[in-house]
Amino acid sequence: MNFDNALARRVAIVEEGHTNAFRVADGLADGLPPGTAVDSFAGRWLIQTKGENPPKSLVTAAAERAVSVWWKRLDQSVKESPALLVGNDEAEAFEALEHEARYKIDFHAGYSQGIFLDQRLNRQEVRRRSDSGLRVLNLFAYTGAFSVAAALGGATTTTLDLSSPYLEWAKDNFRANDLDPAEHFFCKGDALEWLARWKKAGRTFHGIIADPPTFSRHGKSTWKVERDYAQLVNACAGVLEPEGWALFCANTHRASHRWFADEIHTGLKHTHHANSVLHEPGMPPEFASSDHLHAVWVG
Repeated sequence: MNFDNALARRVAIVEEGHTNAFRVADGLADGLPPGTAVDSFAGRWLIQTKGENPPKSLVTAAAERAVSVWWKRLDQSVKESPALLVGNDEAEAFEALEHEARYKIDFHAGYSQGIFLDQRLNRQEVRRRSDSGLRVLNLFAYTGAFSVAAALGGATTTTLDLSSPYLEWAKDNFRANDLDPAEHFFCKGDALEWLARWKKAGRTFHGIIADPPTFSRHGKSTWKVERDYAQLVNACAGVLEPEGWALFCANTHRASHRWFADEIHTGLKHTHHANSVLHEPGMPPEFASSDHLHAVWVG
């Protein structure tokens, strides 16, 4: 594998965006086997494959350019942390840059490393749409990357997740960007429960980001993206300002883009946002062989 052509196509991302966290190569479009991808996190390259091990030639080629080379098996049923193949072990978390924003990355934290690179352009758009005096809600926030983007734009953010460790990670990301977590809100719990509570209290937001998992369990209740998405959209519309915006996302290969748009239309029916303009941004261009992310902007 020769990474020259792939990296040449990423020059604008790296140089103009002050970015060192990005997808280096993506599947067949960049000369890799189907289902294989390579990401860079501040010079640490992560090879991802569906097979048992990455080809040795791919590891060797990556090692010529990377500080270290890691490998992750793409298997949702196992969800292992990446394995170090070449270079020194990163015992501590480190920071990576995306459009001048800093995010904490940890290769020992499990299946996900702290930021989803396929949301790069959506984070940039969230920052553009956020401004001083606006209230932005980030549901299913994970490590709060969207919240950081909104806060850097000037908004007051509310970051919600079921996991206390991830909320603490989100606060670390705020501090890494010289943002004071005390000036923002962090909530632990179920998104639908909080949305109902906020609607009853009359609390509204100018912007909402909802990027839920495909499946989760909280107490006796379960969340399934194919079953529950329209309900989530409707609940979000109940706390969204009349002139507000929302970003709805889902990461699933099992559903079509048409299905996703229909779920959003169903959820917005009989709300103030029923006639809102919907925009599907598509995947960032560096994800040339991927089509797993469903994303729709409302408003």
